[in-house]
Amino acid sequence: MAKKIRNPFRELEASLREVPPGMKKKVMNDIAAAKLIMDLASLFSFNIGSALRKLFRTSGNN
Repeated sequence: MAKKIRNPFRELEASLREVPPGMKKKVMNDIAAAKLIMDLASLFSFNIGSALRKLFRTSGNN
């Protein structure tokens, strides 16, 4: 008779449980806050060169 091979991935799948709603909400809020901070950082860091050029650019007519 063939020896049954133990599959660790099936054991992991069998041990999955639903996350408590309070913890799920906290994690989603933390992710939203981190995304907001990343968006603000990108707004001020990547576009600052362009903003400064537009601020200090003088027209050729002056």
